[in-house]
Amino acid sequence: MSSLVWVELERGAPDHNLTELRRCAAPGVKMCAVVKSNAYGHGVARMVELLASADWFGVNCLEEGLEIRALGEKRPVLVLGHVPLSALGEAVAHDLDLTLYNLESLEALAWLDRERRKGRPIRVHLKVETGTGRQGVLAEEIEGFARKLRGLADAELVGVSTHFANIEDTLNHGYAERQIAQFRHAREILQSLGFDPPLVHTACTAAVILFPETHHALVRAGIGVYGLWPSRETYLSALLGHRPVPALQPVLSWKTRIAQLKCLPEGSFVGYGCTFRTTRATRVAVLPVGYADGYDRALGNTAHVLVHGKRAALIGRVSMNMCVADVTDIPQARLEDEVVLLGSSGEERISAETLATWAGTINYEVVTRISPLLERRVVGA
Repeated sequence: MSSLVWVELERGAPDHNLTELRRCAAPGVKMCAVVKSNAYGHGVARMVELLASADWFGVNCLEEGLEIRALGEKRPVLVLGHVPLSALGEAVAHDLDLTLYNLESLEALAWLDRERRKGRPIRVHLKVETGTGRQGVLAEEIEGFARKLRGLADAELVGVSTHFANIEDTLNHGYAERQIAQFRHAREILQSLGFDPPLVHTACTAAVILFPETHHALVRAGIGVYGLWPSRETYLSALLGHRPVPALQPVLSWKTRIAQLKCLPEGSFVGYGCTFRTTRATRVAVLPVGYADGYDRALGNTAHVLVHGKRAALIGRVSMNMCVADVTDIPQARLEDEVVLLGSSGEERISAETLATWAGTINYEVVTRISPLLERRVVGA
């Protein structure tokens, strides 16, 4: 772990963002903070600690759920992804709620004895396929799945869910509305079979903000918890929809330090492939961060970093562990000075959205790919 590259988390921002998202939801709706993929790159241990007002946590896999339990966290944890059939007993024994959509999972659970699950009940959330084409039970398969579940000793259908495919990146929400209708039909099927799970949940961050009819008993807030908007379209839809617009605060800043300063003569090449050539005598800062840390290779010759509140252009390719910035016009730059890769310095700011635009991706990927080996430091009062 390099002490020259680190991430800072603003202490009050996560709970502030939850409060803002609650402002968009109906009274009494429970808030599930999704902390999968190392809490979207923010560091799960730190984020669980900072999300004091979260009612639930959502994770992708068994290992993430076990990590949260190892922290001593007692709040409910929902595993959103597939748990290996051989590990279902371990998940139940650690009091993790299961998202299920495979009959094979139910069959494996039927063989679990009380000792392997430490006497805990099996809490199941049925995921319905409504148009995302990924995880989920098709409408025509719901009856068979529900009947199989009914025959499972010590199992309870406590939740039913779905996920939206096209709610963030568009101003036309017709597809999302069709998914809402299909989910409503699926619930009617379950009710006709005598199932009425108390935890109905469909809403991601965009749905929390834009669609009150998706809130039900529980919402699963991901990107918004970290102070990031799902997309420009979500923000514009909120502005045009006469709905509360949450004042989200980015949680994360990403920083490094100058590892070397030197002056290159005019006509010097910088980095692999000789993709940049100086057109003047150029003072460069070598930064000890690269794509191994999650700083995208596509940022070479495109991005800027912040040094002493000023923008410094990244020149040459980003390599595995290094990149180079032009600090010719920042004469006060010194060895081991702080450099902001993502965040603010003085009046300048580089957002996750800006980095995403430079790299040709989305803000989700920018933060999630930050190396989990880097230190996450909590800052602020």
